[in-house]
Amino acid sequence: MDKSNVVGFAGREKNADPLTQLLRQGARDLIQQAVEAELSEYLQQFTERRLEDGRAAVVRNGYQPERDIQTGIGPVTVKVPKIRAKDGKPVTFRSALVPPYVRKTRSLEAALPWLYLKGVSTGEMDNALQVLVGPEAKGLSASTVARLKRQWAQEYSAWRQSRLDSDRWVYLWADGIYSGLRAEDTKLCALVIIGVNERGQKHFLAIEDGVRESTQSWREVLLDLKARGMNTPKLAVGDGAMGFWSALDEVYGAT
Repeated sequence: MDKSNVVGFAGREKNADPLTQLLRQGARDLIQQAVEAELSEYLQQFTERRLEDGRAAVVRNGYQPERDIQTGIGPVTVKVPKIRAKDGKPVTFRSALVPPYVRKTRSLEAALPWLYLKGVSTGEMDNALQVLVGPEAKGLSASTVARLKRQWAQEYSAWRQSRLDSDRWVYLWADGIYSGLRAEDTKLCALVIIGVNERGQKHFLAIEDGVRESTQSWREVLLDLKARGMNTPKLAVGDGAMGFWSALDEVYGAT
């Protein structure tokens, strides 16, 4: 039997929320103003480029076709202006705010792993997003979500292997975060370490699966940090989990 974690709201398409409509309109106006400002700044570099009769050689030339961008408040329609060079030297305006092929904002993509962690399956993701941002949510099929999950796994794997010896790490914060998940009779948690370098900048250094907060689990995390080049920190801060302190004595005894 198929089980679904998605709860739909009947009549959402018919009873549009006036506040959401207002926010969408405001977002559309704001994006349009920003893109127009981008264009004006871009055209400034061609002010000296003139035709023989003195007219501007690079001018506006209408708009690209309108397209919807999926955002956290639903689809927002945008149109990007075009320019034309009358002197035969091609020029193209590309908005940094609205790149040519963008179809959804990063904030919306950020909702996907959150939904996944909340227990929404790959096949349900499209329905869940329709509940969140409206029935117009498109382009987020099960295959699209599966592709994004593979991408996230690759990014996480690359991050876990990144070197740490380009900075000197001064402080560590360590904690185990419990999700409520269990493997057989063992309680699982995420072991998290945040480091502060000598410039006072905070960075996540490790996010690893652990069995409770055992010495062995913390030892593996710290040994991995050491293998990636992390120096001996001056100070480590954590709660009363004895596993971390035992592992720290073994791996970074001078901390």
